[in-house]
Amino acid sequence: MTRFDPRGRVNRALLVGVSTYDFTEPPHGVPGDLPAVEENLNRLREVLSRGGVFGEHQIIVARSPSLDDFERELRTAAEEAEGLLLLYFAGHGAIPSAGDELFLQMRNASVIPGGHAVFPGAEMFTTMLTWLASSPAERIVVILDCCFAGNAAWIWETFRDKRRVLLLMSVQANHRIDAGDAATPTPFTGELLQLMGEKGELGFRQVSDTLRVRMAAGRHETLRGEPWTPQSRAEPDEDVLLSARGDGVDQGAWSVWAAWRAGDDGEHGSQRPLPLRLLPARAARLRWPRLTRIPVRPGRRHARGLARRARVRVGVLAALAALGLGSYGLLGLVGLVGGPGDCAPPLELRVLTDPDLEATVGAAADAYLTSDANTTGDGCRRSGITVYSAGSADAVTALRRDSGAWHEPRENLNPQRDIGPQPDIWIPATPADVARVTTGQDTDALALLEPDNRAFAYSPIVLAVPRHLGVLSLDERAGPALFEMIGALRERDDRAEVRRPDPEFADSALLATTALYGTPGADPSRVEQEIAPAGPPARTAADLLCALPDDKAVDNRTAALVPEFLMKSGVGCDRTTRSPRLAQYPGDVWGLEPVFVRVRWQGADLDRDARDAAADDFREWLTGEGGRTAFAADGFRAATGDRALLDTGGTVPEGVLRAPSPLVESAGRDAMETALRKYRDARGPGRVLFLLDSSGSMASRWKGASGGPGLLKQSLGGLGEQDEYGVWAVADTAGNSSYDTLLPFGHHTRKDAERAIDGRARVRDAEADPYAALLAALDDMAGRGADDDRPQLIVHITDDEDADRLTGARLDDLLSRARSATVPIAVVSLAGGGCAAGEPGARISAASGGRCLDADDELGAGLSDEVARTGTGED
Repeated sequence: MTRFDPRGRVNRALLVGVSTYDFTEPPHGVPGDLPAVEENLNRLREVLSRGGVFGEHQIIVARSPSLDDFERELRTAAEEAEGLLLLYFAGHGAIPSAGDELFLQMRNASVIPGGHAVFPGAEMFTTMLTWLASSPAERIVVILDCCFAGNAAWIWETFRDKRRVLLLMSVQANHRIDAGDAATPTPFTGELLQLMGEKGELGFRQVSDTLRVRMAAGRHETLRGEPWTPQSRAEPDEDVLLSARGDGVDQGAWSVWAAWRAGDDGEHGSQRPLPLRLLPARAARLRWPRLTRIPVRPGRRHARGLARRARVRVGVLAALAALGLGSYGLLGLVGLVGGPGDCAPPLELRVLTDPDLEATVGAAADAYLTSDANTTGDGCRRSGITVYSAGSADAVTALRRDSGAWHEPRENLNPQRDIGPQPDIWIPATPADVARVTTGQDTDALALLEPDNRAFAYSPIVLAVPRHLGVLSLDERAGPALFEMIGALRERDDRAEVRRPDPEFADSALLATTALYGTPGADPSRVEQEIAPAGPPARTAADLLCALPDDKAVDNRTAALVPEFLMKSGVGCDRTTRSPRLAQYPGDVWGLEPVFVRVRWQGADLDRDARDAAADDFREWLTGEGGRTAFAADGFRAATGDRALLDTGGTVPEGVLRAPSPLVESAGRDAMETALRKYRDARGPGRVLFLLDSSGSMASRWKGASGGPGLLKQSLGGLGEQDEYGVWAVADTAGNSSYDTLLPFGHHTRKDAERAIDGRARVRDAEADPYAALLAALDDMAGRGADDDRPQLIVHITDDEDADRLTGARLDDLLSRARSATVPIAVVSLAGGGCAAGEPGARISAASGGRCLDADDELGAGLSDEVARTGTGED
């Protein structure tokens, strides 16, 4: 893991605390003032100023700012920070009913339920992230101490430019918290202050892990009465030094010295002489910044910083001489500030890669930057490298048909915004991506691809199974088709689940999906029903493995389709305990085969020769021994021969086979394109038909949120305005029909659907015939889904009082129809034991590939999850 050390750089800490609010009275006011927040700001400023990372003038405190004042301070801090940008917020947080955004409420905040801007005077977390991402800072740390802080996690996970951002949240999603005593800091910040006040070096990950332990030990609870658990999010292998107190140096002097040697005094980059009394005695041992290092977002600020640092060298040496440092100290500093400081800024290469590969390619690039291959005889860098990633489908589309918009963005088409800068080098996860671009590329494309002939590394896609559910037989563990492995897993445990990242975002997921859809007779919509989580899928394999331990029970029963190399290099999320896993190697899944692709841009000839030379040098290093070492460290295999592990240390990562004989053919272009199209269809707008038992026996299970109509209405949150759905009332009627239509099939807003259910749903003085109703529902949905692969679902909500009409030949007939249909049936039994083995509901749901829920389950959450897998989300 790489820890970014911001000491000596131009850092900024913006501490925002809203203790006083203008509007606190009903009906539009916030819950009240927060006097404890004022104590947070006072103490946190003091702790940070003595932490050795921020100089006193690098810390800005915003006390109860209005929204306009906050945005002004945020823009200023974001523009000025070049090393670390830290933003702390304490105040009221609010979420809309959908829970899909977090609002940070400033002093002039108010609440207008149902209004277009639900929380005037509040900053959307998404907007704040966008401002932060515009900063040239090399790392950004956000700390939130507010109600619903954990709701920021989902926003961070879906934010495109999150690579530099590390997020610490005071509480889990959807929870409110108590601010505590007015005379003391809030509970979360109080624990943070104690931790940051300790001596020694503290990084972001240690802080977040320790805070969870301390909050648990203190038995803190949210206002729901549940354990109060701080959350954090960061990209794999990212860490940032936040504090370095003690070890014999006056921290106040150190802070001023560090700020001054970075050419910054907190006043917009102006210069001032350093008071000699503040110069640390151990200055000769300082770690000076590498002046030729290229930051993530290079620009004029970086060039200005280099010039500034060069100007202060003479003053530094004179000051050291005046202090009487011996020749060792003086000569040591000459060695540190001379040489590379006279180098011209190196040419920068932009490297675009697959999201699953970003951490490894980034580590390789870091190694290359300091290697002899990238260093001149004068000790200068030949080139700098910026590594970034974008969704694989987006990258392929942009290079294939949007390269013109990359050069001249349009309002509705801007690859520079959505993907990143025009790349000099593209490292896709498979050569098939190159073929997907070149085969369908526009004739007037501005991007010309020059790919290598072969990949330089390999990693198979594995089914990472919890160890207690895995198989030990080599014949079962390597070779069978993926669908056979999944079937065998579910035979060993009928509660076992399989998850896979987003096939539109990461090629590893698309390769696995290609195998799943390629199984004879496979129906993409049913496949997605079986493996898709409720809500959006994880974007990368690392994200998936990070998310699973959120629920230990889910982690223990869920197998993940991920690249094998993650079994060694692991993931850098904040969980220290996760289910150990065994890798199973499907015989029909293509693996990752990263390939080096030089991207040339028409009209970009000004530095063509120098850029070609820099790209060729990096290609030679990356595809040679240097790159081999970097990819070996992360668990990759050789791209040719028997695909042996590159790491020759003799040890095989836990859970991995030394020689599994994985599929050696390269991925197919057409197969990947077809699978992506089918995935988009299967994950597109869904169709749901609800069957609501309305027979007389339902009278005692009708009213309230846990009654039949109440459960149905709760689940509508998983359906959006593009989805289609309808509701049938199941009861024998005078016309000998098994149902009446409560809500006709079509597009509905949630409000209209609930109004129709409330107005028309009622208990009938009749029995229900679930056999006839389910057959009619299967026929209806078969007709609707005949021409596409859109996801479909039938939901049967019943009290099982009429289950005696689902026996014998009738049940056999229905089971046969359910197996042959492509529509899963979710059976929701309001009675206990309705999903026990052998019960009709359990057998019907299993035959159709659906799920059975009964009174022993969390019916509301379970049904909502099932509907959300089919629908496109809140309308």
